[in-house]
Amino acid sequence: MIFLLQKALGFIAIADGIITFAQFLGAGGYTITLSFGNYKVSYCHCSPIFIVKVGDTIKQGQIIGHVGPKYVYGVPGNQYHDSSGKPTNGATTGTHLHLGVRINNDYTNPLVLFSR
Repeated sequence: MIFLLQKALGFIAIADGIITFAQFLGAGGYTITLSFGNYKVSYCHCSPIFIVKVGDTIKQGQIIGHVGPKYVYGVPGNQYHDSSGKPTNGATTGTHLHLGVRINNDYTNPLVLFSR
């Protein structure tokens, strides 16, 4: 699920959980993953200025990150660039937040979380 959002806008944890990933992740750009039960929720294309770290215990509604910039510089191995050659925050054409949801490690429609 993709949300078109303004850069630097904070986003919140959709459930209580633990941060299990917080770093650059190829096409997802800078990514934060929140794990709880058999769920993993990844917030992709976020700011590289992390306000959480792996192992942090998080409460639902807590701000865990900010929407990232389109361009990121100095990321080793970043193969993503726009048409002008500038390095992007993963496979992206603009500022947005991508929400990926896995249940038992299988990707699923994020709307299942909002209908619980």
